[in-house]
Amino acid sequence: MTKTFFGFSAPLAGLLVLCLSALPAYADYSTTTAGKEFIAEMVVDHNLNSADVTAVLRKAKRSERVLELISRPAEKRLEWKDYRKIFLTDERIDAGVAFWLENEDILTRAEREYGVPASVIVAIIGVETFYGRISGGFRAIDALSTLAFEYPPRAGFFRAELAQLFLLAEEEKLDINKLEGSYAGAFGMPQFISSSYREYAIDFDGDEQNDLWQSIPDVVGSVANYFKRHGWKAGQAVVEQVEITEAGKKLVVDNPKPVTTVASLQKSGIYPKRKGIGKYSLLQLQAETGSEYWLAHHNFYVITRYNHSNLYAMAVHQLSQQIESRKASR
Repeated sequence: MTKTFFGFSAPLAGLLVLCLSALPAYADYSTTTAGKEFIAEMVVDHNLNSADVTAVLRKAKRSERVLELISRPAEKRLEWKDYRKIFLTDERIDAGVAFWLENEDILTRAEREYGVPASVIVAIIGVETFYGRISGGFRAIDALSTLAFEYPPRAGFFRAELAQLFLLAEEEKLDINKLEGSYAGAFGMPQFISSSYREYAIDFDGDEQNDLWQSIPDVVGSVANYFKRHGWKAGQAVVEQVEITEAGKKLVVDNPKPVTTVASLQKSGIYPKRKGIGKYSLLQLQAETGSEYWLAHHNFYVITRYNHSNLYAMAVHQLSQQIESRKASR
């Protein structure tokens, strides 16, 4: 027996005449080959109701804006000197301090239970949504349908996330047509994609619901859980700036995954000073004064599991430091 969900009812014919010319056209992905295959998979693989899935896809709107944004993310367009200006601002730092002070008990508990510093949790929420102020504004079903069926470079990934969105809506009893988030289909204060929401979101306030929109405890606990599950090492460094020789430049990579050994670094005159797991990644970032060289530790790589960008991870790290420093000075 298949399941029914979302409480759909037949649309009223009279509503069709209201401002149709001002609304984006429905893509009706349910009639496309890929859409039909998706519906069949949701029925066979997840036991969902074909009519309900079809009704959702029929009303999904194709978004040119989503396709535009996905093709030029800031992490690929900007250098570090420009990227950091977006997130390392006095306003965002002060907002982070205020968020920390308002939720200190929750953050302390999360740090104690998961081993992830409160400053890092605060910085993630600050970078992602400015503490809930900026959450995207795209309907998740529109964004994910557009990307799943109209963005070939990553269609497989977004098709999987679209499936996860249907499952998430059913499990959490959410109206799939009203969920809003980023152009890439991430939502809530910590901007979890659908699969991450299902896998890592937790009930940290005890109300038997994983709420990443309204529950600060759930948001904080879920971010901490995400980092712990991805291997955060309590008490270890994130990244350290180093001076290098011409020989050392040969060790520079784009991938933050720590694979370079201490022995290899020392042969090139680079000596890690902070506690790590014994392997590192040497990164080059373009600052206002020229190239900066950073030795990324394992925990830096863990931050990139949230967003696969060196710029993003560096912004989170430096924002966490600035927030912690300013909080301590008050």
